Amino acid sequence: MDDPPSRECELPGKGSAATAGLTGDAKPQANGLGSDLNSRYDVEYKLPITGDRTATWKSSAFHNVTAMVGAGVLGLPSAMAYLGWPGGIIVLILSWIISLYTLWQLCVMHEHDGKRFNRYHELAQHAFGKTMGNWILLPPQLIVLIGLGITYTVTGGQSLHAAWQLLCTEPCRPFGLSAWIVVFSSAQLFLSQCPNFNALTMVSLCAAIMSITYSTIAFGASVAHGRVPDVQYNLDGFTLANGLFGVWNALGTVAFAYGGHNVVLEIQATLPSPPETLRPMMKGVYVAYALVAWCYFTVSVAGYWAFGNTVQGNILLSIGSPKGLIVAADIFVVIHVLGSYQVYTMPVFDMIEHSLVKHGIRNDGLVRLAYRSAYVVIIAFIACTIPFFRDLMGFIGALGTGPTTFWIPPLIYLVVKKPSMRSGHFWASWVILILCVIVTVLGSIGALRGIITAASSFHFYE
Repeated sequence: MDDPPSRECELPGKGSAATAGLTGDAKPQANGLGSDLNSRYDVEYKLPITGDRTATWKSSAFHNVTAMVGAGVLGLPSAMAYLGWPGGIIVLILSWIISLYTLWQLCVMHEHDGKRFNRYHELAQHAFGKTMGNWILLPPQLIVLIGLGITYTVTGGQSLHAAWQLLCTEPCRPFGLSAWIVVFSSAQLFLSQCPNFNALTMVSLCAAIMSITYSTIAFGASVAHGRVPDVQYNLDGFTLANGLFGVWNALGTVAFAYGGHNVVLEIQATLPSPPETLRPMMKGVYVAYALVAWCYFTVSVAGYWAFGNTVQGNILLSIGSPKGLIVAADIFVVIHVLGSYQVYTMPVFDMIEHSLVKHGIRNDGLVRLAYRSAYVVIIAFIACTIPFFRDLMGFIGALGTGPTTFWIPPLIYLVVKKPSMRSGHFWASWVILILCVIVTVLGSIGALRGIITAASSFHFYE
């Protein structure tokens, strides 16, 4: 979708700062199309993604750190338990390099052929046509966006539950996981009323600081804990089937940690143009990826070193002490996923509001309150029903993040940019595409088996 055309006057309720980001876009021409362009402009200006283009590279960095360094970092040591030292290190390094490359591919295509593709599905539509583009991208993207909302709700509830159990003294009143999920979701009811991405800037900054802090705590506490007695770094205790499916699930868990591609074009859409958005966007991305490397590699290596193949799906549950530090880390996790939930939910809200405005439904505060509150409640219900943190990560990572992060970007790049066969980008895109399709299939099988196995012994709504 093109940028909405610029206007000579300010829109009602919008200051010059808000409209400055649109300066330089083409004005409607006197060829009979002006009314259509103006109508499209009015729609775009009311949506969460394109309603405010006053962002800077710093805010893009905050949003990217919040999107990237999520709760998935706490599950990486458990992925190492199945991959082992050589396999785990290789997978961590390759996933970091490949995801950075595919994210660059998306960012470089944000402005193409004189157009800005402000949403991931708009770029897919440009590459494959409207119908095919939607079928290729929207199912896995919605799995990620909605699935991460569910997973982060589970994570928030688990972290609150863990902190409660550590702080509670006997006799301790029972207060189950489902109740804490409801408490977490109650806070989301308020945050979900933020109108657009730029309104989340301070929330993202706070969440980014929290993610770096609790990752550092997990790393330091694992090192301080030291290796458990008779630590094992192999799969000797697993059956062949459990080990094989566990490896496949671990690949999905690693993929889950790189879900930021699903919101990167939406984040880039908040930057003003001209001159162009690629340079400030990538500046923020490089800062984010440096922090991603610190968090992911330190937590993965230290957690696996300390606990081996006995490490739990959430490394903080394995550490357990010192009590005050772990409680603090759990609270930091809650603060972080409060913000990260919103970053991944904003594109969903944008899709909903686009449909409402397109069909003539006035997008006022009451409508926003109603549909966003209903969304949070539905996500909370699903989270209470399937609170399987490790297996949810693997399933969403393989079936959703695998395509949207690792093989759809190079596929679109090949179609849109048409690199020469003599170009390194041509061969890199094809190798990544083929390799990651295989990982997606295997990871989905492993994660689905894990969810079925976990559900068979779980007592629901406790």
